[in-house]
Amino acid sequence: MEERIIELEVKIAYQDKVIADLDEVLRTFATHVQQLQREVTELKEAMRTGQAAIGPADDAPPHY
Repeated sequence: MEERIIELEVKIAYQDKVIADLDEVLRTFATHVQQLQREVTELKEAMRTGQAAIGPADDAPPHY
C-alpha cells in the first residue's frame, strides 16, 4: 500500500512540474501574440495613413 502511495506522489509531482512548464510556455506565447497584434495594428494604421513605405524599396541604391 505504501509503495502505491509513493508512486502516486511521484506522479503528482511530475504532473505539477509539467503543468508549471506548460504555464510558462503559454505565458511566453501569449506575450508574443500580443506583441504581434500590436505590430499588425501599427502596420494597418501606417498603411491607412500612407506611411507604410518602410523597407529596402525606400533606400537609395548603393551607387548614390
